[in-house]
Amino acid sequence: MNFMPGLLLLAATVSLAAPPEAIQRVTLDERVVITVPVSTNRVTTISFPGPIAAIDAVGVTADGKTLGHFQLAHTKGSSFVSVRALARKASTNLNIRWNKRTYVFELIESDAPMLALNLEDRAATEIVQPAPQVTPTRLLALLDKAKAFPLLKKQQPDAVAGAEARTFGDEPQITDFTDYEIRIEEVFRFNPEDTLVFHVTLRNKSEHPIRYLPESFCVRVGNRLYHQSISDAPGLLPPHAASTVYFAITGTPDGGRNEISLKNEFSVLLSRFPSPPPSTASTPPALPPQSPPPQATGMTPEQEARARQTLRQAIEDLENTNAPSAKPTKP
Repeated sequence: MNFMPGLLLLAATVSLAAPPEAIQRVTLDERVVITVPVSTNRVTTISFPGPIAAIDAVGVTADGKTLGHFQLAHTKGSSFVSVRALARKASTNLNIRWNKRTYVFELIESDAPMLALNLEDRAATEIVQPAPQVTPTRLLALLDKAKAFPLLKKQQPDAVAGAEARTFGDEPQITDFTDYEIRIEEVFRFNPEDTLVFHVTLRNKSEHPIRYLPESFCVRVGNRLYHQSISDAPGLLPPHAASTVYFAITGTPDGGRNEISLKNEFSVLLSRFPSPPPSTASTPPALPPQSPPPQATGMTPEQEARARQTLRQAIEDLENTNAPSAKPTKP
């Protein structure tokens, strides 16, 4: 008997309380229209994280004297507005400018109104969790677990407890770079370390070896790029050959957790060295330029000999003509 008043008071309190959906908390998103049911005999208050900059609406009155479908109350510089419906089945949109963004609310008259809408800033609610500190030794252990994952899962399941795996099988995700391609065979996620391990196959489709940086692997997921935390790669891909590589990504570039699901589409990239110019067959050294052959005289050797003999005979005759005449001596 002594507990009956308390029970009656509790029952009265519960019966007078608004239903849970009448008070809501929503994260602000300028890309989403928020529907707000409003009653003719109740007041609905929309609260922002800070002072409201501007309000635009059609069919809304602020003084109650101007005709409108809704009545709005707002004090300049405050962070909330109060609205109620003035007509049955009324509806309109209410645009509120806050923090250099415009947020759109669809007001509709309803018998089940929302009494309070408390809005939260997305930046304040999205607290980035820091990525775990994973040592190189631990990363090497994760690579080894990925390589032996089927065996460990069968014989030592505790060693891979909580780890996830995705095998692509006959439908691998391939990134083609014309003369070589990267084929994703498997992806493993180790959640405590926030680390994904990739098992990929590199295939050289060209006639020349391809050299790449073993520490340059990265993964594109959507519009974000994640760089490797460790890799097991030779750095050389021979002509027309394939090579198996394991590498891991941990956290995000800004130090937070990546929380990447294995259901994503992945593209693997790497940095390669420039290919050497194609070798050419050895050619003998060029011969030095030779002097042009002597001009032909146009005479045979016999003709040259007769010409010399004739020239000598002409010279002797000339000498004999110029010599003084000899006089005979008397006995």
